[in-house]
Amino acid sequence: MLIGVGLGPGDPQLLTLKAVDVLKNSDKVYVPGRLAKDLVAPYADAEILEFPMIRDIEVLNSFWKENADRIADEARKGTVAFGLIGDPNFFSTFTHLKKVMHRHYPDVETATVPGISSITSFAARTDVAVESSFEVSDGSDIGYKIHLKATQPRKIIEKLETEGYREFIFAEKLFSDSELIISRKEDIPEKGNYFSIIYGKK
Repeated sequence: MLIGVGLGPGDPQLLTLKAVDVLKNSDKVYVPGRLAKDLVAPYADAEILEFPMIRDIEVLNSFWKENADRIADEARKGTVAFGLIGDPNFFSTFTHLKKVMHRHYPDVETATVPGISSITSFAARTDVAVESSFEVSDGSDIGYKIHLKATQPRKIIEKLETEGYREFIFAEKLFSDSELIISRKEDIPEKGNYFSIIYGKK
């Protein structure tokens, strides 16, 4: 298995207990750079993989494929962790690695351990309180929407469809004993809990 492990913004005290546990118990740990390697060092001897910060997609694809080739066999035989700054599912190197892995090595199972992202880190360090809807952008076209407090998921989906969203996931009480995740639109209920989320993708 290959596990993307969020290491948070860079403060060693902001690693989660789950992240530390995965790092300690993985057969191999990789990281994309020195800062991540230093954060991982108390728990594992990590190896740095090269992921250049460039925009040439062909060159990037060759690096992602080379790294996937390197990891695949180890991830089949045991647990491989890939530790990275922030969260592995938000603007992350791991997202690209996972896509390439699924394309070329679909038999390798992947998972993620969330970390404190740059978005929540920014709010904490600048004393910004976000109390209503907000937009996060890196300058690219908006392709996703997350609707919190999705107590009427069906109505939310109907509205999102008018905005061009076509794929949906309903999630409720995440990481609790009563967690519920539904990825088939037709199975999403009329009513949701206060701790429910609708994810839409164009």
